[in-house]
Amino acid sequence: MSSEYEKLLDSVYTNLPKKEATAERFEMPKFEYFSEGNKTIIKNFKVVCDKIRREQTMISKYLSKELAVPVEIRDERLVLQRRLTGDMVNKKLVEYIMKFVMCKECNRPDTHIEEMGHRVRNLVCEACGARMTIR
Repeated sequence: MSSEYEKLLDSVYTNLPKKEATAERFEMPKFEYFSEGNKTIIKNFKVVCDKIRREQTMISKYLSKELAVPVEIRDERLVLQRRLTGDMVNKKLVEYIMKFVMCKECNRPDTHIEEMGHRVRNLVCEACGARMTIR
């Protein structure tokens, strides 16, 4: 009886569809940029901000500080007051996403930032409920 059962199990397992690697639904965004004189203009700034669900001012302040360059938000674009390479700008975007968007526990982008007062903020994951203090 147990050998028939094992044969049935084997046949069921062989007929199951193969598991394919599931692609993560979150794709790391990249800035589209161009240089105009001594300025670098990120033309899809608002689109990237919307995709990672963060305010434009928060990301612009981060980029300004990290790249040591004055910035200005114009409509849906960000103007950096210095000529920079796209690699530099996109590298800082990836750093920002890893630090302030991705959950450290479940590695998902479903997070938001809560202001706790006195310059203390929490990164709260909507997927797993994890909380992490950020600066």
